[in-house]
Amino acid sequence: MIAAAALVLLLALELADRVTMKRDLEIAREIQQRLLPKAPPAIAGIDIAFATRPANTVSGDYYDAFPRDRTAGETGGLLCVVADVAGKSIPAALLMATIQSSLRTLAALPLSLPELVLGLNRYACANSLSGARFTTAFVAELDLSTNTLTYVNAGHNPPVLRRGSGAIERLEAGGVPLGVLATTRYEQGKVVLHSSDLVVVFTDGVVEAENEREEEYGEARLLEVVKVMQPATAAHLLKAVISSLDAFVGATGQHDDITAMVVLVR
Repeated sequence: MIAAAALVLLLALELADRVTMKRDLEIAREIQQRLLPKAPPAIAGIDIAFATRPANTVSGDYYDAFPRDRTAGETGGLLCVVADVAGKSIPAALLMATIQSSLRTLAALPLSLPELVLGLNRYACANSLSGARFTTAFVAELDLSTNTLTYVNAGHNPPVLRRGSGAIERLEAGGVPLGVLATTRYEQGKVVLHSSDLVVVFTDGVVEAENEREEEYGEARLLEVVKVMQPATAAHLLKAVISSLDAFVGATGQHDDITAMVVLVR
């Protein structure tokens, strides 16, 4: 009788722990959702769409897009970022929240884009457990007066730039992931966007998604969707990419966070 009562007590305690953990994860998910933009900013001549799908309750992926004011009365441009913290679940989500807070703070200062990324890297290095929790990131600023896109790719999958003509370019200039080396320097790249040009930014959860045969979706399939699409809106292309990915993966479980952003010039 004593043994049975002890077993029941242990089971009750374990159930209570599981309920508490589930509630804590739900709270963490709600907090994370508040940190991420619910809708893209309304910018004349620019169409933006984004989507994310966590592998677990919370995600280590981060995306954002917002107008940046470098000084009072002077618009710096449209800041876009997609980042991917190494790992998943709560530890990655906590570091993602740090990256989000750091970016928003630094974006309010009169910094060039490479200086902003250097600041992000310092924050990341202070919280990366000696590089064990590094973050890949693509950070870009679009000058709305000239449609010049200045960007830094910190170890991220190179985004796809598809010109209105159909030509494909990759946005690779940058450096190592955030949180790896505090003394690193980052190269910036620049491209001028024209009408019908579009940029597709994605995390590795997209191209590394596997089907039941353990085959990866891969960049070739992603590029094929981007090449043939003539989207009326950024949301149309984003939907086509996600639909292609889902059709390839089928019923196979998701093993990594999936995030993508599309920027289309009108």
